[in-house]
Amino acid sequence: PEPPEGGWGWVVMLAAMWCNGAVFGIQNSCGVLFVSMLRLFGSSEDKQLVFKTAWVSSLSMGMVFFCSPIVSIFTDLFGCRKVAVIGAAVGLVGLLSSSFVSTIEPLYFTYGILFACGCSFAYQPSLVILGHYFKKRLGLVNGIVTAGSSLFTVSLPFLLRVLIDSVDLYNTLRVLCILMFVLFLAGFTYKPLVPNTKDKEGGKKGKSKFPPAKKICNFSVFKVLSYRIWAFGIPAALFGYFVPYVHLMNHVKDRFGDSVPEEVLLLCLGITSGVGRLVFGRVADYIPGAKKIYLQVASFFFIGLMSMMIPLCNVFGALVAVCLFMGLFDGCFICIMAPIAFELVGAQDVSQAIGFLLGLMSVPMTVGPPIAGLLRDKLGTYDVAFYLAGVPPLIGGAILCFIPWVHERQKLKQRAKPVDGETTEKMLGNESTSVSDTAAKPVKELDSGL
Repeated sequence: PEPPEGGWGWVVMLAAMWCNGAVFGIQNSCGVLFVSMLRLFGSSEDKQLVFKTAWVSSLSMGMVFFCSPIVSIFTDLFGCRKVAVIGAAVGLVGLLSSSFVSTIEPLYFTYGILFACGCSFAYQPSLVILGHYFKKRLGLVNGIVTAGSSLFTVSLPFLLRVLIDSVDLYNTLRVLCILMFVLFLAGFTYKPLVPNTKDKEGGKKGKSKFPPAKKICNFSVFKVLSYRIWAFGIPAALFGYFVPYVHLMNHVKDRFGDSVPEEVLLLCLGITSGVGRLVFGRVADYIPGAKKIYLQVASFFFIGLMSMMIPLCNVFGALVAVCLFMGLFDGCFICIMAPIAFELVGAQDVSQAIGFLLGLMSVPMTVGPPIAGLLRDKLGTYDVAFYLAGVPPLIGGAILCFIPWVHERQKLKQRAKPVDGETTEKMLGNESTSVSDTAAKPVKELDSGL
């Protein structure tokens, strides 16, 4: 059915906004949790302390995206509502169990895997369900929804700092469980307007039945060349993307000590990221077709440049300015993911297209922060880590530049096929007409002779 462009969709938009806020607000505030974990679980004798602790946050963010191809399959089979509700419940269990561990190792499972997998199952349906209710306003709505994570990223660092100082890390994690419980309730609002694959198959056969494996795992999206470039170009850009979120707080402590409020940097990232999502989400609605990709190209260029500038900032005010710019273009990159996916593969395949992309993104986002932590342990400074973190976004952005040109060529080829078919039909029709006319002439002559 045609999207209603509103109605119950506004309630769905608010629920999806809370989902983005709860999931990525916690993930993006990991810098505060990271410093607390170093203090709680570390010892001065451990020479790989930063490397081992970075794996908790890094694994968590990576698993959110790594599970996405599986989540897209479940979303197609069972619908957005069931997957989102079950995912939020699993995330709640993972976060709650993380508050009872006594060493860093169990957190790899409870926080890095269980909590993150639940977040993944809750998050992706929030992107897919928006396409059921909006089409013309999809860019704007995606901007508003993804701004939810910015609102939480702005407020959570300060809340977490107060909670950790007053009630310790364990009770802070229990307080965060409230966010996941509200997310559990929000999942019930995802009323689908498009039947899922299982319902379609059941409707055809008269009973509930699983579709064939080819329909469950829709690898046909990779036949679209422009999507292939996009799906491998973005992960190439993201090896350094998550490094500032994990290590920036600790870098500030190394560089400036305790004399500056390092949470202000996450505040700057969150505020301008929210502004970027709202502004560029709306701008994307006015940019035709695959040319929206150029917004992501600009985003990666500035994100890479800002990452390289972090070690050059010897004054805290300069670091604030860098974070303001980085947040703005981070918001641009995030908010137009779904609209670009709709442009490249169409609405029917968008769920698994987003799922495969997020799955490919998981590897660089998981690997980047621990490597940065290892460089910090070996060199005693984050400078080299931030310089290297800025290189992949520049490379990935250069790869993405080719997509609009490739996509236009594909569309021209597709248009040429039916035209050729029509031409052939016309030629065959003309031939048959001329044959029938030729056959009819002797008959007319015979009639006139009689």
